[in-house]
Amino acid sequence: MGEIDILLGLQWGDEGKGKIVDALTPEYDIITRFQGGPNAGHTLEFENEKYILHTIPSGIFRKDKLNIIGNGLVIDPSIFLKEVKSIKIPLAELVDKLIISSKAHIILPTHRLLDAAYENAKGDMKIGSTLKGIGPAYTDKTSRSGMRTGDLFSKNINEIYNKHKQKHLDILERYNADINLEKAEKEWFEGVELIKKFRVINTEYFINRNLAEGKKILAEGAQGTMLDIDFGSYPFVTSSNTISAGACSGMGISPKTIGNIFGIFKAYCTRVGGGPFPTELHNDIGQKLRDNGQEYGSTTGRPRRCGWLDLPALKYSCMINGVTSLFMTKADVLNSFDKIRVCTSYRVNNTFVEELPFDTNVDIEPVFIEMNGWKKDITDIRDYDKLPSALRDYVGFIEKETGIPVDMISVGPDRSETIIRGKA
Repeated sequence: MGEIDILLGLQWGDEGKGKIVDALTPEYDIITRFQGGPNAGHTLEFENEKYILHTIPSGIFRKDKLNIIGNGLVIDPSIFLKEVKSIKIPLAELVDKLIISSKAHIILPTHRLLDAAYENAKGDMKIGSTLKGIGPAYTDKTSRSGMRTGDLFSKNINEIYNKHKQKHLDILERYNADINLEKAEKEWFEGVELIKKFRVINTEYFINRNLAEGKKILAEGAQGTMLDIDFGSYPFVTSSNTISAGACSGMGISPKTIGNIFGIFKAYCTRVGGGPFPTELHNDIGQKLRDNGQEYGSTTGRPRRCGWLDLPALKYSCMINGVTSLFMTKADVLNSFDKIRVCTSYRVNNTFVEELPFDTNVDIEPVFIEMNGWKKDITDIRDYDKLPSALRDYVGFIEKETGIPVDMISVGPDRSETIIRGKA
């Protein structure tokens, strides 16, 4: 019997999941995405090229590896069309190595209009949506009125599309939205025709058959634990379950098939959009983190909010997900800092707490400890024991606080700039 390992983000997304999935892919037979949609932006760099994936799993660039878009995703055909063109893999090769669930839901052009209308109506309580139509598509899924990938093969596709479109237009009338769909619909239907060239199947059967044959599968999460619809900083969250449990419903697998759960976190914290961020830095240090880490959204281009590592949030994410192994990314971003701070608890209403409060509107004051920086370029180091002692102290402190080993450290953006503990 095979096994499924899960890899997911432990913060507010943008932890570097794409690079790590790509680095781990040679050890697996199949890579599958299990939730989210084109609001994800997984960046990979190798051979002096940069690629950004939104829907396609990050194992797609490795030879002889199957990739699956699972049932838990929402797919925008027009964005999928652009993504296929951008990754420069010949279509015949891509069709051979990418499978799409017939049960994944479809984002319509009107979903994007609804997203913008809903966000504008929130006024000062804007979520910070990517405006890709994700939320409205998941809303239709939950209300049992969505369109799925398998519907694209129906002889009545135009009738199905127009029915959904009209329902959305009726809602948009209340928002006085500016509606111009001609270009968007043209691209959407072109994307539909492209999707129909791929194997669109009941992937839950395919995945479980491959497990029975002993295949190794890596489940790739999108966004981050603190954006989970149930356990994130609600309402400033995404529309899907980003946690390890979401892999079961997003792929059609049993919990007993799950092996390792890899949790990825940055050596500091970032967040895009609204919502609480206790360790956020509104100063030169925050800007230095942003500049050093090139912290601008790969999907939206928006500057990310930056701050020090938040241990209460990290420990919460480890607990919720059952993390067995930690991977730290962007350690190199801290190369030039004399001192590094870590939040170890919060002060809420004059009380020290280590748990995340239910009410995200309360005044949360982070309590920090300070550690020495390493003041050294680490991008060429591949042996953990050769890392500066201050960085090894930083890693050791995180391991002690979480009780979980840090088994991988990313020291640069390229797939080769990675240290795996125990491997020189």
